Amino acid sequence: MDGLSALFLVPVAGSLTLGHVLAAGCALVFVAVFFLSFALWRAARFRATAAEEAIARAREAEIRMSEIARGQAEMHGRLGALAEVFGNQQSKLTQAIGERLDGMTSRLGQSLSEQTRSTHENLAKLQERLAVIDTAQSNIQSLAGQVVQLQHILSNKQTRGAFGQSRMEAIVADGLPKGAYEFQATLSNNNRPDCLVKMPNGAPDLVIDAKFPLESWNAFRAATEAENPEGQRHAAQSFRRDVEVHIKAIAEKYLIPGETQDTAFLFVPSESIFAGIHEDFEGLVQKAHRARIVIVSPSLLMLSIQVIQAVLKDARMREQAHLIQHEVIRLMEDVGRIDDRVRKLQTHFSQTSRDIDMIVTSTEKVTKRGAKIEALEFGGPAEKPETANEQPARHAVTAPAGRLRLHVVDDEE
Repeated sequence: MDGLSALFLVPVAGSLTLGHVLAAGCALVFVAVFFLSFALWRAARFRATAAEEAIARAREAEIRMSEIARGQAEMHGRLGALAEVFGNQQSKLTQAIGERLDGMTSRLGQSLSEQTRSTHENLAKLQERLAVIDTAQSNIQSLAGQVVQLQHILSNKQTRGAFGQSRMEAIVADGLPKGAYEFQATLSNNNRPDCLVKMPNGAPDLVIDAKFPLESWNAFRAATEAENPEGQRHAAQSFRRDVEVHIKAIAEKYLIPGETQDTAFLFVPSESIFAGIHEDFEGLVQKAHRARIVIVSPSLLMLSIQVIQAVLKDARMREQAHLIQHEVIRLMEDVGRIDDRVRKLQTHFSQTSRDIDMIVTSTEKVTKRGAKIEALEFGGPAEKPETANEQPARHAVTAPAGRLRLHVVDDEE
């Protein structure tokens, strides 16, 4: 540091010379070269250290990769062995399952064919019944066009009563199958309603009455059209009285507990009359409801018959469902018996296999004993010894016979 200071020290007494400048420049270059060499030496040392560390890490990575490769090879071999074992077991299991399924499929195929045949027959019958329903619906539509002619028919007193009865019978006969209704049936109290609808599941029968006091209604309509308030009032009272008497008669004659439903139908053969009753005689309708008598028009009776028909159809379908359920239960019982028999057969096969193994074991034992007997050497007939030196030879021959005899006894034991 003193030398550098001396170089850059400016003389007090003289001026700065060229030698001084050159000396200062050489000193600066020397210092720069020194620091540059030191920096390059440190960089080279750092690179060498990094290279050594990289080589060490590469060696460690190579060792680890070799260990991993060896472990993968061992794992691959084990997986190959396991795959082979599993493949053999799976093939055996597939074969056994295939044999069992073939046996069960044959039985199930026969049962399903029988069930399919029965189902087809039931569907054919159901299709026939649906065709009957379509025919009844077309008849109902044709009858709806004839409602406009009802007033002309009802104007004739001779045909009026028969028309209400025939109209009701036509609606019931078109909507219900035969045997589900009966006209002019006799009850236990010797009364005979116009129609008796038989309900399913042992329920009481439904009574339909087709009698209606049409004269009083016609008188009321005539007084209304003539704008005669007094006559209209008397006609309304007469009609109300006649309907009340008829409702009371229906309730007393046809509502029998346990034999008929607690509700009966009063059939009105005209939609216009039905609408007029609900419009002008609301109290009469409420009184009929309290007496459990329902006033129905042709359209309401058709709707009620369709509901009853749906109930009957549902009952028949339930009967068929019970039959199908019974057949399915029988099918499951057959499947259970098949499973039991297959298990018993499997037990027989297992017992047979064990018996065969025992026979093979016994055969191997007999073969080994025969091999032992065959390996023994027997001498010829014993001769009298001529010298004393031949005596040990006779003992050598008889000794194996004794050992053979003892060995055979041990094997038999």
